[in-house]
Amino acid sequence: MEEYTREPCPWRIVDDCGGAFTMGAIGGAVFQSVKGFRNAPSGISKRLLGSLMAVKQRSPIVAGNFAVWGGIFSTIDCTLVHLRKKEDPWNSIISGAATGGILAARNGIPAMAGSAIIGGVLLALIEGVGIFFTRMSADQFKPQPFIQDPNALEQDSHSQTL
Repeated sequence: MEEYTREPCPWRIVDDCGGAFTMGAIGGAVFQSVKGFRNAPSGISKRLLGSLMAVKQRSPIVAGNFAVWGGIFSTIDCTLVHLRKKEDPWNSIISGAATGGILAARNGIPAMAGSAIIGGVLLALIEGVGIFFTRMSADQFKPQPFIQDPNALEQDSHSQTL
């Protein structure tokens, strides 16, 4: 099984920013197509056109917002890796909290604090689930002790006495 290794830090920021943009573009297209379809006037052709227009207008904005979040998060994560000299879940949790706070900075201190708490808690949950699944899958590959069949021992002792 091949282990996935991440890019070194300067390139990781670009990689994460592009990945977040792609995820935002796909998710935004799906969400905006449904929203545009529902809000369009009745008639299937008008609804499909409304869906297409909503995707064209709003999906790039959603993708850009995701890219900004991914870029800030990765920048802070790489900075923490450099300063702390280790990669662990705390870097991601702190990065999520700081990213939430930075993105809410224009709304004031209370909004920054709330967004930072939410960002930290979300990343803590994500990291916790990742650690949980890693440990569950590691148990699957743990070497099992060899237990010899007791009946085989009895047969061996009988064959040696004869």
